[in-house]
Amino acid sequence: MFGRTQLETPQEARRSALDLLARREHSRREMLRKLQQRGVSAAVCEVTLDQLEEDGLLSDERFCEAYIHARSQRGIGPQRLREELRERGVAEHLVESYLQAVQWDWAESAEQVFAKRFPEGPAQDLKERAKQLRFMQYRGFPDFPLD
Repeated sequence: MFGRTQLETPQEARRSALDLLARREHSRREMLRKLQQRGVSAAVCEVTLDQLEEDGLLSDERFCEAYIHARSQRGIGPQRLREELRERGVAEHLVESYLQAVQWDWAESAEQVFAKRFPEGPAQDLKERAKQLRFMQYRGFPDFPLD
């Protein structure tokens, strides 16, 4: 693995995990995968991750909130966020509670995304209209009305 050595001790695993967390929040599943890629055994990973959660340094809740905030600012809608967070191992109930929080006005966000990409407004041509709908679905706004 490109000159990397195996991380065998819990202290080395913790140090590696803290280095990752210093850059950004991670979900438990992401952190597990990254530590295993660095050569940490599964048993040491579990102990390290449990300790990080106990210390309040690793939190799926914090990760979920930060992830939704960052990605929604880039024009990503709730459907796509739901899928991305599921892939990252965040519990369904956490995802739903954060996606339905009062601070997210998904209709307003969808309108902004549509207006930025299609300043001319909804197309009259069926082929162009389908293209607009596909774009909105890809962005995570499957129910966007083009009326």
